[in-house]
Formats: sequence, C-alpha cells, structure tokens
Amino acid sequence: MNNTGPAAEVRAAAAALVAAFADGRLDDYFAAFAADATFLFHTTPQRVTSVEEYRRLWQSWEAEDGLRILGCSSTRPLVQVLGDTAVFSHHVETQVATRAGEQTLRERETIVFSRRGTNHWLAVHEHLSAAAED
Repeated sequence: MNNTGPAAEVRAAAAALVAAFADGRLDDYFAAFAADATFLFHTTPQRVTSVEEYRRLWQSWEAEDGLRILGCSSTRPLVQVLGDTAVFSHHVETQVATRAGEQTLRERETIVFSRRGTNHWLAVHEHLSAAAED
C-alpha cells in the first residue's frame, strides 16, 4: 500500500472522518464535509442536500430517539483517485445506543472526496447502505 500521494491523503481524510464519528466529535465530523455535500442513507427516505440539513436530522435523532454513537470501525477500504476527485468505499460497523437499547449496525459506505487546495480532501457525498451478513 502506497503511503504517499493522493490515495494516502484520501485514506487519511477518511480515517479522520470515521474517527471523529466514532468518538462523537460531531463538529469535527461535520467539518470533514463541504457545506453543500449530499447524503443518501438507507434509513431515511429523502436525499439530504447539505451539512446543515444533516445536522438538523442528526439533532432530531438525538432528541427523538436518544441516539448516541458508542463506536465505529472501518474495514475493507478502497480508494480510487480520479484527478481532483476520489471515491472511498469501505465496510463500516457502528455501535449505537438509543432509547430502545444498544445495537450494532453493519453497513457499506461510499464517500466521494474533492481535492481543495494542494492536499486537502473534503467529502462532498456520502452513500450508506445496509451490508449483507458475511
């Protein structure tokens, strides 16, 4: 695995995004996305069309369901660099707690990154789907 260049930069940006999510550092997590990023979640019927809209949705999950992230891990990463755009896909396992109890979610995720500046990559789209059991 090459530890330099654009693919390594994207892996680092994705790792920082996942770590912020796993640690519940929501300001850092949301800061990993462009303001106009879009999101497709298998758990919501609508496309989310901005970070601000996603923040409001997240706040509703916290208020209505008591959502808390207990942990998150990423496996099977793949980075495809296409000029100033990169596609990062992986499997993600997230432990959550809600008023209904604790649960482990197994999902697949694709995050599209855009290069902003020399080696700064910002997420511009996230697509999350349920993973089939192995």
